[in-house]
Amino acid sequence: MTDVHATPATAPGATAPAAPDNARDERLAPGMPELHRQVRPAPALPPSLAGAPPRSVPEWRPTPLQPHYINVSVVALVCGTIAISALELGQPLGSAIVKVPVLIGAPLLALAMGDATLRVWRSAWAWIPVDRGRGLFRLAWVGAMAALFAVLVLATWLVLAA
Repeated sequence: MTDVHATPATAPGATAPAAPDNARDERLAPGMPELHRQVRPAPALPPSLAGAPPRSVPEWRPTPLQPHYINVSVVALVCGTIAISALELGQPLGSAIVKVPVLIGAPLLALAMGDATLRVWRSAWAWIPVDRGRGLFRLAWVGAMAALFAVLVLATWLVLAA
């Protein structure tokens, strides 16, 4: 009995042409079916966005802290919550319940702020050739982050000097 849906490449006894070694997918394991991938067409913008400026600029290199950014930020947040709660409950600036979280959290917050500032700085310079207004707006945020960094250093100094 013959298979009516068989093509010459899949006919019984026929073998598929072997792909060159450099075209083989290294993810293939023995016994896995081989997928014949097709190139995806470039996404077409809807007519309403065809003449609009770009919404984003690709990030060309990740920041050094990017894989650990959330974890570092969470630890800094918890330390800040403990220190602020202790102050709200009447503890003085010099008490251990305020100083220890500040000693742990302030350097982590400084790292997270530095990483975020670097990302915004890179974003600003990536945007300036595309949309000068958006680039300058991001540079203004870099200035705000620098001011907040100064506030962090001052607050940390006040707690540790108390």
